[in-house]
Amino acid sequence: MSNDNKAQIVPLRPKRPCPECGKPALRETYPFCSKRCKDIDLNRWLKGAYAIPVRDDEEEAESLPDNFPQD
Repeated sequence: MSNDNKAQIVPLRPKRPCPECGKPALRETYPFCSKRCKDIDLNRWLKGAYAIPVRDDEEEAESLPDNFPQD
């Protein structure tokens, strides 16, 4: 492959750092830099560290305007 052809190759996705440690990501473990960082992230998911906070119905009802129809 000549140097002219290399200049025309455009990556499909931009290079991003590892979300755990900031090192360059590897193709084999994308978007992480290593199996270790990948496992750290998986462990956080399994422990429930990544969770969407939920609101109770009572809190939600209190935040609605007075003229809002409720069931």
